[in-house]
Amino acid sequence: MAKYELVIYWSEADDSFVVEVPELPGCMADGVSYQAAVANAERIIKEWIDTAKEEGRPIPEPKGRLIYA
Repeated sequence: MAKYELVIYWSEADDSFVVEVPELPGCMADGVSYQAAVANAERIIKEWIDTAKEEGRPIPEPKGRLIYA
């Protein structure tokens, strides 16, 4: 599986951990625990990529670590 950046935070409003995948527009997941949220994100990333392939949309390459000058 490709290694995309994950942004993980606790949402009081949703009472769960939320995971955003900034490199894949609209790709996000949640879970009641940190581990569940990451596992859900991995599944959603695969589904996002599969859907993009089916629709002929470009799939961004993972950028890896951000480098600051």
